[in-house]
Amino acid sequence: MADEIERKFLVVSDSWRASVTRSMKLEQGYLAQSGGVSVRVRVRDEAEAFLTLKSGGSGLVRAEYEYAIPVADARELLALCVPHIIAKRRHLVPAGEFTWEVDVFEGRHAGLVVAEIELDAADTVPDLPDWIGKEVTADPRYYNAVLAAL
Repeated sequence: MADEIERKFLVVSDSWRASVTRSMKLEQGYLAQSGGVSVRVRVRDEAEAFLTLKSGGSGLVRAEYEYAIPVADARELLALCVPHIIAKRRHLVPAGEFTWEVDVFEGRHAGLVVAEIELDAADTVPDLPDWIGKEVTADPRYYNAVLAAL
C-alpha cells in the first residue's frame, strides 16, 4: 500500500507565479466513489494517463494506488464521466524544501486556485509561503471528487 500524505490550502495571491518550474494541463473524472474510496482517471498534457484509486476518506493520510494507462483508454474512460470532468492547469512551485502543486481550475470552477503539498510524514510542518491562505485539507468542498460532481 502506498500512503499519500497531503495538505491542501487556498491560494491568496499570484506571487507564486514567478517561481513556477513546470506547468501541465490536467483533465480528470471519477469513475466510482463509495465509502471513502474513489477511482479517478486523469490525462496529463495529452501525453500520459493514469488510473488512481484512493481510500481513507478525508484527512491527511490516505492510501493511493496509481497506474499508467494508454491515453486512448483514458479518453474512453473520461467519456464515461461527462459532464463531470475537472479541467485545471497544475504548476510546480518550489518553496523552501518542498515543491508545491498549485492547481488553477478552469471551466465551471474557474477562479479556484488551490495549493497542495505532499509530505513524508503526517507530523511534518512545512514553512508556508506568503501566497498560502486558509488550510482546506479536511474540507470536503475542496476535494476534487466533490468538485467533479458539481
